[in-house]
Amino acid sequence: MPKLKSSKKRLLINKKAQLRNRAARSKMRTAIKTVQQATDKTVAQEALLQAFSTIDKSAKGRTIHKNMAARYKSRLAKLVQNMN
Repeated sequence: MPKLKSSKKRLLINKKAQLRNRAARSKMRTAIKTVQQATDKTVAQEALLQAFSTIDKSAKGRTIHKNMAARYKSRLAKLVQNMN
């Protein structure tokens, strides 16, 4: 446990950020899985738009790196494009 006041504050801030990041990452991963598990192309395209929005929000909030977001979006778009 920290002794300094600033260290205690930093610990609290880090915990809050950790919870916020975990929630954002979980929401993003759920959106990605929804696209991957879609059976119909039209359903997948709708889920893809939702996933793009969620991924962009995660990148904007710096939960993930912008290049990682671009990679996820590219792979999902390719997956939906190749659906029958």
